[in-house]
Amino acid sequence: MQNNKNIYTLRNILWFAIPSLLGVFCFMTPIPYKESFSIPIAILKDELLFIVGDRMPLLIATIMVIASVGYLLSNLFKPKAIWNNQFLKALFGVAPIWGILRVVGAAFTFMVMFDYGPEMVLNGDTGGFVYSDLLPTLFAVFIFAGFLLPLLTHFGLLELFGTWLTKIMRPVFNLPGRSAIDCLASWLGDGSVGIIMSSKQYEGKSYTQREAAVIGTTFSAVSISFCLVVISQVKLDHMFVPFYAVVCLTGVIVAIVVPRMPPLSRKTDKWIDGTDKTEDKEAIPEGKSVISHGFYNAVKTTNAIEKPWKIVLEGVKNSLDMLVGILPVVMAIGTIGLMISTYTPIFEWLGRPFVPLLNLLQIPEAVDASKCMVVGFADMFIPSILASSITSEMTRFVVAAVSVTQLIFLSEVGALLLGSKIPINLWELFVIFLQRTLVSLPIIAILAHLIF
Repeated sequence: MQNNKNIYTLRNILWFAIPSLLGVFCFMTPIPYKESFSIPIAILKDELLFIVGDRMPLLIATIMVIASVGYLLSNLFKPKAIWNNQFLKALFGVAPIWGILRVVGAAFTFMVMFDYGPEMVLNGDTGGFVYSDLLPTLFAVFIFAGFLLPLLTHFGLLELFGTWLTKIMRPVFNLPGRSAIDCLASWLGDGSVGIIMSSKQYEGKSYTQREAAVIGTTFSAVSISFCLVVISQVKLDHMFVPFYAVVCLTGVIVAIVVPRMPPLSRKTDKWIDGTDKTEDKEAIPEGKSVISHGFYNAVKTTNAIEKPWKIVLEGVKNSLDMLVGILPVVMAIGTIGLMISTYTPIFEWLGRPFVPLLNLLQIPEAVDASKCMVVGFADMFIPSILASSITSEMTRFVVAAVSVTQLIFLSEVGALLLGSKIPINLWELFVIFLQRTLVSLPIIAILAHLIF
């Protein structure tokens, strides 16, 4: 550090402090909004949805056309304009499975948009829900999250907290300290933001394959505000504080246990390019304090910034990448998952083995509760809808808490993970979903008995 005193310039310190504080404000600071509290990026999302209004379906359809036609053109005709441009090649030159999902997502979109096609696609609980309720929200989140994300990732904040928190995150969760920022952004803001951050950190070789998979499936929780929606759906608004306390405590325990089980434990500590991780970027040199070395790492990051406009351009590319690469996948996988949930008894069958466990845990109306245990893999809100008709308050409480701590659902988080570059597949997501359910259910049941 003695040889690097020249990096502690006013310019470098301001480049670290101002964007980082702005990023913390945008992604992690609750402020008063419409008689409640919300974070600025969520407020921007709501305002954009209000301003765009009825034009949103046309914007989403445009994205679907660009994504699917771009894929078909780039892979069938391989135009030089796309294949000689690194960004466009990455945007459209995707693997066949993702290209097919883009085309399927576009097809579903136009079926719902023009109300033409099978009822199982058009239904307001399947394709209609994904197209009308979910995609507009994701569209607005991607616009702002993608553009503003560099405030958290490019100006030293992750390096600062990565160094400061590594002695907590490493022994407890076996993760780098910087992952704490992903966790906070998810829990205070939105799970999709956490996945976006994790994917970009993985692409930038800040997370290994194992770390990206663990963070994406462990910390991308739904926001506080959506937890309030869930507890309201089961008619237990007055119990939000104990409900959220149970969710947080259970979430921490599950985050410690599940990553130490296959398939997550079998993920390798290799970078995205397949090379081995040879050093801990957050390791503290001997003789240096955590505080000073963290600040040094942060300022060193801003010292390397030569062309700030490139960071702005990267924010624009982030937004385009998520809009084109993820929205069609969410439409395809989300609709298919909800179709299976709505029109087949598969999830009900899968829930039956939970009846003995629920009886063992002395949960009233165990048969009805069992129907809610696995259906959350399609969409996390479905269990709360089904549980709203259950008589027992304790059972409704348990179902609602489990649905939140399960975390992985195909209509959003699952589709986002599959559409990202994080190394996780559909089967692994389902196994992790079941593991999270089996670990969280007994904990929540015990705590529910104490509360009720």
